[in-house]
Amino acid sequence: MFDIAHFAINADDVPATRRFYENVFGWRFSAWGPPDFYQIATSDGATVRGALQKRRELVAGPPMIGFECTIAVPDVDAVAREVVASGGKVVMDKTTIAGVGDLIFFADPSGNVAGAMRYDSAAT
Repeated sequence: MFDIAHFAINADDVPATRRFYENVFGWRFSAWGPPDFYQIATSDGATVRGALQKRRELVAGPPMIGFECTIAVPDVDAVAREVVASGGKVVMDKTTIAGVGDLIFFADPSGNVAGAMRYDSAAT
């Protein structure tokens, strides 16, 4: 069994969305990586990481709506094979994020998109 390790909020208006979550829930945001990308601290001891990012289109057509979840896994290649074998499809091939790890995005048989990440702080 694997845990959800990360969520992302996709936004058209990143500053307004940031202010919303700061005001409503008291979350703190730190700029990280590309423009319009922030890490979210939901609490001092949170075990699930969060991000606020500019909305994007992982699958051609509709942009990402709602919260996007990423599941921590030991091997993204094995997960990709199992996704396909179980009736889903990989919508973003393995990408390495330096200092974070390997990431894929997949769609389940109903079209729901999520990520699978092998976390590795030594990734290059």
